[in-house]
Amino acid sequence: MTSSPPFEDAAVVTLDAGQWQDFLDSLYERDDTLAVREPGGTYTRAEAVDAYTLSAHAEALQSADVDGDVWGTLEDIDETAETEEDAWAKITAFYLDRDCVLVRVTGLDEPEEWILARTLATRVGLLRPGA
Repeated sequence: MTSSPPFEDAAVVTLDAGQWQDFLDSLYERDDTLAVREPGGTYTRAEAVDAYTLSAHAEALQSADVDGDVWGTLEDIDETAETEEDAWAKITAFYLDRDCVLVRVTGLDEPEEWILARTLATRVGLLRPGA
């Protein structure tokens, strides 16, 4: 990302829609690993990262553009819920208790939240090392 990461706290990072797109544009995927583009680096078009590419690296997600399979994720963590909102709350609590990071995107028509492993969030510049 071109600007400094928008640290909210060690568990939640909030980005507006423009920052989210800048974040995705700042990444590349090579050999199934996400990394931050370096100035002057050479990257192929196939290494570009969009929400679909990022979804392969997320622990869980709730997105209008990418199917995060909230109900399947809830089943994977052996939980039940009556509504999708309750399901997402249980999923979020489960992963935050396991040292993951919630990335919340604001300014969109529908909720956009991604849960990433803390190591990944740090490696891609969403968190300061040691945060």
